[in-house]
Amino acid sequence: MRNLGKHIKEFSLRNKTLQCKKVFSVTNSEGFIPSTDYFSKEVFSKDLSNYKIVKRGMVAFNPSRINVGSIANLETEDEVVISPLYIVFKTDDTLDAKFLTYFLKSDLGNKQIRNLTSGSVRDSLKYSALEKIRIPSISISQQKELVIQLDKIKKIICLKKSYLQQLDNLIKSRFVEMFGDPVKNEKRWEINNLGDLGYFKNGMNFNQSDEGYILKFLGVGEFKKLTRIDSVSILSELELSNKPSDEYLLQKGDIVFVRSNGSKELVGRSVLIGELEEPATYSGFCIRFRNQSQKIQPDFLIRLFADDNFKKTFKQDSRGANINNLNQTMLSGLRIIVPPIELQNRFTAFIQVTDKLKVEVQESLNETQMLFDSLMQQYFE
Repeated sequence: MRNLGKHIKEFSLRNKTLQCKKVFSVTNSEGFIPSTDYFSKEVFSKDLSNYKIVKRGMVAFNPSRINVGSIANLETEDEVVISPLYIVFKTDDTLDAKFLTYFLKSDLGNKQIRNLTSGSVRDSLKYSALEKIRIPSISISQQKELVIQLDKIKKIICLKKSYLQQLDNLIKSRFVEMFGDPVKNEKRWEINNLGDLGYFKNGMNFNQSDEGYILKFLGVGEFKKLTRIDSVSILSELELSNKPSDEYLLQKGDIVFVRSNGSKELVGRSVLIGELEEPATYSGFCIRFRNQSQKIQPDFLIRLFADDNFKKTFKQDSRGANINNLNQTMLSGLRIIVPPIELQNRFTAFIQVTDKLKVEVQESLNETQMLFDSLMQQYFE
């Protein structure tokens, strides 16, 4: 091992002449990307004169987020500017910049970062602390060979993630093609109140016990990424003083909403329950909807709630402000389109085929990610 400080040099050139107008950010998963792509809007200062210049091959990191992987080397542009909060540096001829970023994201590299930021303000890593990190002492040719291997697998991972996103986009476009805009309802479908199609049940706050009934539990955290749950394996466990009544157990076709958790972002999000292999319940911060009508398909309904236009109106009150809490009265009075059940069935069949593809791709992605993680551990043990 060798000290990193001997092989890097800080670079603090400012954009005083406004020679560069390409404003980028450094992310933990995609490296350098245009700031407007990352934030979906312009959040940077109008005056770019104090922004730092980064040239191709240099490395930049966010001192407060390097511990979660916000560090990257610039590969796609000759020159960009980034926030003055970032730290920029370049490596010497004996250290490959891409190899270094992989190392600093490994368990061994990240452990050193955490040790050097422990107790500091917001766990921020200063440049002087970065210099103290110990890196593997291997030849530049060996470094480049490791980078080639890791880059190959990383590219496959990115392609599979892109394919998953394409399948999601395909479902969205198919929904609009078949049913139109659910808010404008230009196809003039029948309109019903959601409460006329089924009934609701709030989750309950359970009393946990060290010696009691163990039950799988759908918490608010699962709503961050999922729209459907087909296995209890992803759910956490609760040990309760006694078994809850059947009304609090989830069934196939149930739709569960987040009604409140202190975060506007999650309120109103929903998941569809598939065929679970064992009993499961749901959080007191949630509301369950159980369909009792032959007029509606749960697969159609969950995609309706995921439609971008519908979500905007669904999650706003009469003044247009985002709601902080949902309740049964609000959900019951929700006006939704009800297309012919035959059309909904056709959409459900399409969903089933597409979801099967998504499962196959996700499983392949998981295997590839495991391979990448295994190689990272092997290379940087």
